Amino acid sequence: MEPIQAQMVFCCAEQWMGGLFHRIEPWGDGLRLGGTGAVTGVYCLPAVDSGENGFAWDRVLVEADLPPDTALRIYARASDTRQWGDWADLDQGLHSLGEDPVPALREIFGAPVGESGDCLLRRTGRYLWLMAELTATGAARPVIHAVRLWMRGDHMVDYLPAIYQEDEFTRRFLSVFNSVFSDMEHAIDGLPGRMDYGYARGELLRYLASWVCVEGADSDEVLRARIRTALPDYEQLYTVEGVRRSVRRLTGKDPILIEHFQVSPNRPDCADPELYRRLYGEDPYRFFVLLPEDTFSSQRERQQFQRDMEEVIPAGMSMQMVQLKPCIQLDWHTYLGVNSRVGGYVPAAIDEQVTIHYDTTIGGANHESR
Repeated sequence: MEPIQAQMVFCCAEQWMGGLFHRIEPWGDGLRLGGTGAVTGVYCLPAVDSGENGFAWDRVLVEADLPPDTALRIYARASDTRQWGDWADLDQGLHSLGEDPVPALREIFGAPVGESGDCLLRRTGRYLWLMAELTATGAARPVIHAVRLWMRGDHMVDYLPAIYQEDEFTRRFLSVFNSVFSDMEHAIDGLPGRMDYGYARGELLRYLASWVCVEGADSDEVLRARIRTALPDYEQLYTVEGVRRSVRRLTGKDPILIEHFQVSPNRPDCADPELYRRLYGEDPYRFFVLLPEDTFSSQRERQQFQRDMEEVIPAGMSMQMVQLKPCIQLDWHTYLGVNSRVGGYVPAAIDEQVTIHYDTTIGGANHESR
C-alpha cells in the first residue's frame, strides 16, 4: 500500500492475497475473472484502516480492462468498528461464507456505489471494505490491474472557505472538474512508469520496442524479453553467437553452425578434399546452419525463416540451411552423435517437404510383411 498524494494504491499480488476470492483469481499483479462462459465473480479487499473514526472516504478508481460483454460493479462499506452482526471481525466472517457468498455479500455491502471504474464512495467510518464484482457473458475475461483509493483532502472543495465545504451540491458540481484534473495529475505523475517496458502493454509496448528496432513478437512477454536483451543482441548481431541467437529466436531450436574455414577442402589437414568440396563448396563467404528435420511444419515456414535470416547475417555472407534427417546417408550431411542412426525403421511421410532420390527403394518382397 503506497501513499501518493493522499492515495492508497493496490497493485501487487501480495496486496490481494488477504482478500476473499470467489471465481476471481490472481493474474500477475492483478485479478482476473476465472471460469468459462457466463460467469459472475467477486473479490473483497481486506479492511483499509484510516486510523480515524468518522473518516470520510472520497473516491475509488479501479484500473481494469473490460472487453465487450463484461461488466464491473464496485461496492463499499465503512464503519468505525470491524464488527458485523454476530461477527466480531468482518474480514474473518467473510472468509467463513459458503460456496456461494454473493447473496450474503450483497446484503452486507448494499447497493453498488458505481458501475464503472471511477466512482465516489460517500462512506464514513474508520474502516473501509471494498468489493469488486466482475461479470462476463462471453469468452472474454475482464482484468483488474490496480485499485486507487482517494482520501478526503485532495478535493477542490477542500480549498474553499468552510461555509462552502459542507454544501453537497458544491461538492458534486466540483467533483466533475476534480476528477478531470486528478486524472491528468495521475497521468503526468505516472508518465515515467508508462514508458517502462516492464509495465507497458499492447500498442504502447510495441511503440517502445520500435525505439530499439524490436518487432515481430507474438506476445507482450516475448517482446519484453527481446527488449531486455536488445543491447547484447545488437553487439553480437553479426557474430557467430549473434547468428545462433537469431536462429534460436526464430525457430526455438539450438542450431549447429559451420563456418567455411572449418571445413574448407583447401586446408592442409583436410582428410577428403573432394567430399568436403561436394558438401561445403569452395565459397569462403558461405556458412551452414544445421537444424533438426522437424524444425518447420511447412515449406512456407522454411522460406520465411530464410528471408528473416537474410536481414541478420553479415553483409557479403550467404547462409545455407541443412535439415538433418535421423539416418545415415553416405557422402552427405551425417554427423556422428547428432543425426546418425544405425538400424531400426523410421515412419515415412511423403509431402511437400520430401524429395525422393533416384536411389530410393520403397517396398520389396522381403519387407511386405513388416
